[in-house]
Amino acid sequence: MITQNIYVAGIGITNFGKQLDKSVKDLVSQAVTSALKDAGCEPSQIQAAYFGTAGQGHLEGQTMVPGEVALRAMGISGIPVTNVENACATSSTALNAARLYVASGEGDICLVVGVDKLFSLDRAKSFGVFNGAWDVHDTEAQMALLNGLGSSVQPPTGTPEPGQRSPFMDIYANLSRLHMEAFGTTQRQLAAVASKNHNHSTLNPIAQFQYPMSIDQVLNDRIVSWPLTLPMCSPISDGAAAAIVCNEQGLKKMAHRNRAIRVLASVLRSGSDRHAHEFDQHLCHLAALQAYEIAGVGPGDMSLAEVHDATAFAEIQQTENLGFCKFGEGGPLVESGATTLGGRIPVSVSGGLISRGHPIGATGLAQIYELVTQLRGEAGARQVENARLGIAENGGGFVGVEEAAAVITILGR
Repeated sequence: MITQNIYVAGIGITNFGKQLDKSVKDLVSQAVTSALKDAGCEPSQIQAAYFGTAGQGHLEGQTMVPGEVALRAMGISGIPVTNVENACATSSTALNAARLYVASGEGDICLVVGVDKLFSLDRAKSFGVFNGAWDVHDTEAQMALLNGLGSSVQPPTGTPEPGQRSPFMDIYANLSRLHMEAFGTTQRQLAAVASKNHNHSTLNPIAQFQYPMSIDQVLNDRIVSWPLTLPMCSPISDGAAAAIVCNEQGLKKMAHRNRAIRVLASVLRSGSDRHAHEFDQHLCHLAALQAYEIAGVGPGDMSLAEVHDATAFAEIQQTENLGFCKFGEGGPLVESGATTLGGRIPVSVSGGLISRGHPIGATGLAQIYELVTQLRGEAGARQVENARLGIAENGGGFVGVEEAAAVITILGR
């Protein structure tokens, strides 16, 4: 058990979106430089680094030592660098490891980085990144299992065939239909999530999409994989995020120590072979229960949440997993306005993956960036009033009927 206080002392992020003119090194340098400046920390004070990327090896061929290469290009070398890959949960996993590093006393100040450049002139190659995020030796059995979910809920007659897409959109579509079958969740409730997050993103200057959408506009857009329309699905993105993590001794060395935010809990968990209808055994729910216990708080104490809304359905599922409502009530929760900025528990005020963007390796730290910004009271027009506690859920990969890995992080002012 970690017995000392651990902090996020500095954060940095780039714009998310298509950035063909920037390299991975450029994005890393921008995010890390911002995080160092934010903390009041010199590069020479960094004692270790955890570097997360999920797609660089596939897209650029940098299959090994990406962290050592990118950080040396900006003058950070000679320290232990650990490269982390955990699909979409990559940089939250890196943060979890950095927290353990400074808690152990091995070092006092640690750098965490997450980056990916997913846009490619070869669109099929970009989507190919996701093909390694499940059991590549048993893909037919995996899809057969998922395709059998929610079989009583079928697309309306005349629904267009889906076009080019990530296989994960089909996974989420199947899970959506299961939820519809089990609880009566509607496509309009899915659209309410997407509309909310698109509207939130208009207040976030680094977001990939910064335009509002109504529920009807979301419903009337093209089908990706029914019941999911295009605005209900996260895009591919380029971007990077970074954080400076430290213990009490390290914090004393930070020039801006008064702006640090405490890491109250960070729980990393892998999935299980649960049955699809065992909703209360979902790995994110079990990890959230563990995180709440560690932090000594509960769902009702949270001021806001950032969840892994790779699709609109995922947000509905994760609000249930985090305990903001009962299982099966995530759809009515979003329709009620409770998860909108100004509501009872604002969710994905950043715009979420759907609108802020989803550069796989940077997504987990982008959630942390948003929580830290909110808890400092520095979020401007999207500020959650009197934000004191925030929770992030970040999932990665897929095995069986749930994510292969997930990290739940709770931060406190």
